[in-house]
Amino acid sequence: MVAEVPFKAGNLGKPGSKRRTKAESKPITFRPEAAQPYDDRCLSWQYQQTVSIWTIAGRLRNVRFACSPDALKTLREHRKGESDLIERDGVFYLTAVCDIPEPEVYEPSGFIGVDLGIVNIATTSTGYRAAGRGLNRHRKRQLDLRKKLQAKGTKSAKCLLKKRSRKEARHTANVNHIISKTIVTAAERTGRGIALEDLTGIRSRVRLRKDQRNSLHSWSFHQLGQYIEYKAKRAGVPLVYVDPAYTSRQCSECGHIDRKNRVDQATFACRACGALMHADDNASHNIGRKGETVRTAGRESRVPATPERCLDGGGHAAASRAPPPSPVVQGRVKLT
Repeated sequence: MVAEVPFKAGNLGKPGSKRRTKAESKPITFRPEAAQPYDDRCLSWQYQQTVSIWTIAGRLRNVRFACSPDALKTLREHRKGESDLIERDGVFYLTAVCDIPEPEVYEPSGFIGVDLGIVNIATTSTGYRAAGRGLNRHRKRQLDLRKKLQAKGTKSAKCLLKKRSRKEARHTANVNHIISKTIVTAAERTGRGIALEDLTGIRSRVRLRKDQRNSLHSWSFHQLGQYIEYKAKRAGVPLVYVDPAYTSRQCSECGHIDRKNRVDQATFACRACGALMHADDNASHNIGRKGETVRTAGRESRVPATPERCLDGGGHAAASRAPPPSPVVQGRVKLT
């Protein structure tokens, strides 16, 4: 399918320019695997797990789809807007947007500190530790295989590279989903909040040897943090971000900070009180304590607000806080 190219916006330069000439010489084509959007006129959901969908050959009725009972309940109660039909590896999926109302965040009885790392993906102050050995081995195998296929350069090698292009990303996302669900479930069950490290810009702050750079740049701490954040929001679990400074050097027992407290990657031995523990466990307790401090400092004032505006502690007008938007969740069902 070919479509006309709109140039009226001027984003591709003036007529006759090199960039515009190059764009005009290539018509727009639609990828075979691109998503096809449907609104409620073209696709209707019957919640006995069938859909009626409009195609170029006419309307197809009673097309069955497969999903879990929980997903079907979410579809029935919260589906909103258009749906997308996609094809992956010969299987068709319908992706529906569900606008789920955000639950009220409860007052936590404490905070679970979460220490993020490469050797151990996540360590919590409750004793849960997600080891990164299996994921790191998987990444190493994928890297070695990519190097071999790229060096070979044959047509079959390129096809295999394309076939395996998203395998590592899918595996990493699955691991992060499992870890985040475990952490949020533990916090919800115990009535506590979650404290995460704010690791923004860490890749530009640290300097590593050449053989360590691949591990750092494939570290998916941001994705794991995003998964924990949206799962916590859906469950009404309070979540805060804390400054990670000195969390690995400070003793969680006495508060003494010393670079020599961190004996090696896994061992923490306090020079002041002699406390001996796993370094990640110590850091997670420090993060949890910082989370309580951040929560207390950020708690809204109980003082009645002045009309039409609020005043901060210095008597200056403070911007009013708009309520956070409801989380929008995408659910995917399989057409059978």
